[in-house]
Amino acid sequence: MTQQWEATVDEERPNEKARAIRARQRAIGRELRRMYDDVAQEPVPDEFMDLLTRIDQAAEGKKS
Repeated sequence: MTQQWEATVDEERPNEKARAIRARQRAIGRELRRMYDDVAQEPVPDEFMDLLTRIDQAAEGKKS
């Protein structure tokens, strides 16, 4: 009887561990998405936009 109970407990532990791991991964994923969304909503600095404009103009100048 004891062996049967121990086998049942041992079989349940990996499932509990797997569920805990998946729950932790989901929580990490939610937090990463929240952080990414915050960053994606930030405005692009003017200096960066100026730099991109100059790069585009230089590329167009090389094509001509």
